[in-house]
Order: sequence, then structure tokens, then C-alpha cells
Amino acid sequence: MTKKVAASLLSADFLELGKAVEMLNESENDWIHVDVMDGEFVPNISFGQPVIKCIKKIAKQPLDVHLMIVEPDRYLNDFVKVGADIISVHYEACRHLHRTLSAIKDLGVMAGVVLNPHTPVSCLKDILYLCDTVTLMSVNPGFGGQKFIEHTYDKIKELKELITKNSLSTLIEIDGGVNVQNATSLYQAGADVLVAGSAVFSSPNPYQTIKDLKK
Repeated sequence: MTKKVAASLLSADFLELGKAVEMLNESENDWIHVDVMDGEFVPNISFGQPVIKCIKKIAKQPLDVHLMIVEPDRYLNDFVKVGADIISVHYEACRHLHRTLSAIKDLGVMAGVVLNPHTPVSCLKDILYLCDTVTLMSVNPGFGGQKFIEHTYDKIKELKELITKNSLSTLIEIDGGVNVQNATSLYQAGADVLVAGSAVFSSPNPYQTIKDLKK
């Protein structure tokens, strides 16, 4: 079982992003999760290419870029140029998902799909072989600090079964409401990567919290 933590910078102090990245560099964190929001696909706006370019200069861990934007195809090359190592797009935002995932892989980075809470796992049946990661949103996307949606456990198990049945190595990533209390249950259900924002950056000891998330 893979156990990775991808700390989300959405919950960091934006005035101290450099310090947040340096802290993650020194911790047992695995990926740095970067949420890109356009104010249209989700009701919030976060950071884009210029900020990611700066993060990449000091980051020692892969940048896990989560595009919560409409028409993500327009920006794939841009995000690779500024340092994305993993690019995940929303199933709900892509008209031609096969084309989008193929384009990401052709750019030489890992390709991922994200499912909103209402989107069934079954929709990935014919596309899963192109996915290096599948992220299940365990909150409605757009804001940090939301309550975990319990139905996510059933989706994890269903997705794991589909991955195993097809002899794939796709990683299951969980995003939203992840904390030390539910981490073990998420791994046991079949999760490989836990995205943790508030749990890490609101912690009095983020180094220890990241360790605890991986235990």
C-alpha cells in the first residue's frame, strides 16, 4: 500500500508561501499540492502560473497541480513550463477527456483526473488506463477547511476494485477534509495519497502532523 501525503498550499499563509514550501521540503511530505482556481469552475480564485513558477524554484518535492478551471487544455503547456510534475483535471470540466489526458502525458508529466462528490466512479471505466492518479473530492471543491463527505469511503473501495480488476497502477488521491483522525481509515479503504491542507497548516506542529498522517 502506498502512503503519500500531499500538503495543500491553499491552506498556507499566502504572505509566507516561501516559508511554507521550505517547511514542506524539510518534512516527510511527498508532494506539494497546488490548487489552481479560476472563479468560474469553482467560486474562488487562487494562484496561477507566476506563483507556481516561484514555488518551483525552491520546492524539493513534486508539484501536484490541481486545475479547478474551465477549458484546462488551453493551459496545460503553460503549467508544465512553470514546473508542474503532476497535472490533474476535472472530469466535469473536460469535453474530450481522452484528448486532454493524452496531451498531459505527451508533455512528459503525470496525468490525473478529479471527480467531484456527485460524479460516479463508473464514468472512468473507459479512461482509467490513461490515469496516473484519480483524485476523489471528499468535499465540494473551491474552499479549504470543509467537512469530509463520508460517502467517499464507498467510492474509494469501488475505484480500487476497478483499478485492481484492470491490473493498473493508478494512484487514488483523496482531497478534502483529510486529517489525522480519518487518515488510517482512508488508507485502509484503498487510498494512496492524502491531500491535507488545514490539518497541516493549522497544526501547532506541522512536521509531526505530516508524520502522523503517514503512520
